[in-house]
Amino acid sequence: MTHESTAVGLASAYSNATTASGDWWRDAVIYQVYVRSFADSDGDGIGDLRGVRSRLPHLARLGVDAVWLTPFYVSPQADGGYDVADYRAVDPLFGDLADADELVRAAHELGLRVIVDVVPNHTSEQHPWFRAALAGEPGARERYLFRRGRGADGSLPPNDWESIFGGPAWTRVADGEWYLHLFAPEQPDLDWTHPEVTAEFDSVLRFWLDLGVDGFRIDVAHGMVKADGLPDIGRGAQATLIGTEPLPFFDQDGVHEIHRAWRRLLDSYEGARIGVAEAWAPSSERLALYVRPDELHQAFNFRFLNCPWDPGAMRTVIDESLSATTAVGAPTTWVLSNHDVVRHVTRYGGGAQGLARARAAAMLMLSLPGSAYLYQGEELGLPEVADLPPESRQDPAFRRGRRQQIPVSAVDPAPGPGPAAPGIIAPRPGEPTPPQSAPSPHSQPESGAGPQPRACCVPQTQAGAGPGPDPLTAPQAHAPTRPQTEAGTGPQAQACCGPQADLLTAPQAHGPTRPQAETGTGPQAQAGTGPQAEPGAGPAPEPCTAPQAHGPTRPQAETGTGAQPQACCGPQAQAGTGPEAEPGAGPAPEPCTAPQAHAPTRPQTEAGTGAQPQECCGPQAVTGAGPEAEMGGGAGGDPLTAPEADGQDGLRDGCRVPIPWAGAEPPYGFGPVGSWLPQPPEWAGLSVAAQTGDPHSTLELYRAALELRRAMPGLGAPEAGPSPDPRGMRWLPSPDGVLLFTRPGFACTLNTRPEPVELPAPGRPVLSSAPVQTDGRTVRLPPDSCTWWAF
Repeated sequence: MTHESTAVGLASAYSNATTASGDWWRDAVIYQVYVRSFADSDGDGIGDLRGVRSRLPHLARLGVDAVWLTPFYVSPQADGGYDVADYRAVDPLFGDLADADELVRAAHELGLRVIVDVVPNHTSEQHPWFRAALAGEPGARERYLFRRGRGADGSLPPNDWESIFGGPAWTRVADGEWYLHLFAPEQPDLDWTHPEVTAEFDSVLRFWLDLGVDGFRIDVAHGMVKADGLPDIGRGAQATLIGTEPLPFFDQDGVHEIHRAWRRLLDSYEGARIGVAEAWAPSSERLALYVRPDELHQAFNFRFLNCPWDPGAMRTVIDESLSATTAVGAPTTWVLSNHDVVRHVTRYGGGAQGLARARAAAMLMLSLPGSAYLYQGEELGLPEVADLPPESRQDPAFRRGRRQQIPVSAVDPAPGPGPAAPGIIAPRPGEPTPPQSAPSPHSQPESGAGPQPRACCVPQTQAGAGPGPDPLTAPQAHAPTRPQTEAGTGPQAQACCGPQADLLTAPQAHGPTRPQAETGTGPQAQAGTGPQAEPGAGPAPEPCTAPQAHGPTRPQAETGTGAQPQACCGPQAQAGTGPEAEPGAGPAPEPCTAPQAHAPTRPQTEAGTGAQPQECCGPQAVTGAGPEAEMGGGAGGDPLTAPEADGQDGLRDGCRVPIPWAGAEPPYGFGPVGSWLPQPPEWAGLSVAAQTGDPHSTLELYRAALELRRAMPGLGAPEAGPSPDPRGMRWLPSPDGVLLFTRPGFACTLNTRPEPVELPAPGRPVLSSAPVQTDGRTVRLPPDSCTWWAF
């Protein structure tokens, strides 16, 4: 069976089979779509719902079970849509309600479920409730956390809490009261003790469930309830404590009653609708409380994401995570990247080493019991974009700490979404301007983020461009691939080089475009996320030197037949779809050359330290102020004029650059023209079209792994319910630096060392992230590699 059989039909058949059991979420592979960076249908440089719909065949062919969409609701876009002004409407930037309905229907036709974000901890400052609170409507402030300030004149914040984005978590309004915002000032926190808040979100969930969505990813699921009395924390750098120490604004016991009520609501609908908690807790045991039988179905396991490239640390995290969720009868989730952290290719060292480790880590993740989450572009091996110009940055944390007037009239009853800057609310007509916010005595710049490893970006030459296929008919299904040369050594030619657009929905070349979003986009930053790569961890993996240029790529080891030639366990290409050398294109590649083995690297930035202002790379310029911050660790100054080194400390923009689909030049099929963040010129060779059919590409490795995950009975989720060992997983002795475990009929080896390791073959190799050598009795594991075995 070739890896090309990972097709729409297989995805649909599998999904339909699991529908009857109602347990689809226990071992689901869920693909996160950051909507504004996935696909642009209308040429404004920003991804939208029609664009997502046009690319659903790629996800079905990849072999995932569900798609999770980041917020697309009406929003001023102060934080990438996580500041919601209307929870029941689609922002015109992304389409309309009909587009959402059509997307859900199209996904279901392909056997894909749809999970949408819900943001219950806070609203936008443009939400009608908050505008009523500012206008002095009786009782309106009771829905939020307004408090009198401290000090004789109330000029000090009510407590010492800090915003996740930096600076105090409080902003003072015109009459002297303060409101709480754990994130940006444009995101006031709701008071979940108020019955109207509870009733409103029950209604919001029902609205989207009635439209047909299959579940919700609950943003800041640990944050809706605060400790009684809002006590001081007594120390600064509070964002660094999230997920490691108890905090009075996160992971309070009261949140669990909210989630129990939502579980009852979800269970009242047919079709196994689910709730997924984005929850940070100080221990695996605390996190497991969110997935007890009467609460949510899944919770993100950020400990695995944060784990360094160290076998001991990995094993500890795996064991503790499985033990905690097994105790409550829930599946564990695994994730390596998302829209809030540096991409794991870069975290693991960048370049060839980072890519090799990222491929191996993905195979490890997909072999573990439970559910896995993929972030868009990781199936392409995309690195972090580390050299975005400061003026293109949009993460609101980039300007953290600076306070400005919010250009909002408190008496305007119904403004449209528009730019909003943080700070003191403008006074109502006739009122004096209140005193400025006093900085928290504990507030200080986020620290502790050292320099990140360098990112891999393979330089590619431009080839003749042509129009791309219709995305609505699975654009990648038969896309020709580029002839490959040895990584980093020569030019590569490419087909499908023209930008692709939805032929059914694309506007005229000069037609009107949707309104543009303001700066400060992107969901909430979580400080300190993402492991640091170990410096000097060793050379890149050795390229494969299989003897036959077009021979099979899976190793076929027979016991007792003597030494076998070296085999490449990468995914196999469908007959006739592999890369073919064009005349004059250079020598044919060695079939098992490790991708990007000698790729040049790009300079990397510090992680976990903020974000940056915006530049629109499409036809429309984007303006508007977002939250501002002093440059960490040096002299302040306007980020737009600060030295470039200071402009590279944004945490999240580099992982949100629009992904490449096809073509030799930006925007690589993302849309008709441009993209809201600039794409690197080296990404042509990493596009979906370039990697499709290449048996050594990261895309084909993911397709093969997802196909085998479904085909092998020992993979996926264990049986539901607590038992002595429902995992069916057992660790076996292994050399230093190597992890080896078995599941029924399956074994997995992970070599984290920078050199090959020999050990007895645990079975017949079926897939490897790098070429392996085996004679059927022993195996030589390549450096930084993972191999799957059947027995």
